Amino acid sequence: MARPPTPGQTAGPFFGYALPYECGPNLIDRSSPTAVRLHGWLYDGAGAPVLDGLIEIWQADEHGTISTSSGSLHRNGYTFTGFGRAETDGSGHYQFSTVEPGRRNNAPGPPFIAVLVFARGLLNKLHTRIYLPQHRHLFAADPLLASLDPARVPTLVASREADGALRHDIRLQGEGETVFLTYG
Repeated sequence: MARPPTPGQTAGPFFGYALPYECGPNLIDRSSPTAVRLHGWLYDGAGAPVLDGLIEIWQADEHGTISTSSGSLHRNGYTFTGFGRAETDGSGHYQFSTVEPGRRNNAPGPPFIAVLVFARGLLNKLHTRIYLPQHRHLFAADPLLASLDPARVPTLVASREADGALRHDIRLQGEGETVFLTYG
């Protein structure tokens, strides 16, 4: 007699125990002239902040170069590896010190930051992107953005704050849900 498969379950959250590492959110020193603060809040489907989430980013440097340097988990203070990991705090807030990615080899589309989201209730990590607001004129050349309903595009675009920081909130479900990508 065939039995139905058992549904998956989340394992954790254990993010605060094993995954964060020293200087994980600091892809570049905050005092660097090219440093920018990237931050936001992670919200669940009911609009409540997710207090035990983990956000990873992968990106090119300000010249559009993808780093091939080893040691992403061991910050040395001067090598930009393009990888960072930040926990959400007691208010669901995350933040990174990074650079604004440049366009890769003068590619026609806009540069972006690749994002992974880990949180309670998720069986698998979620993939999304963050685009920079000053590159709106290049959005039509991006296959992902061009494929979306225009009303959904803003869920992938950071906003510029008065101090120059980039803010990008991530909504797991519901109104204003962030666009998430599927890889098969």
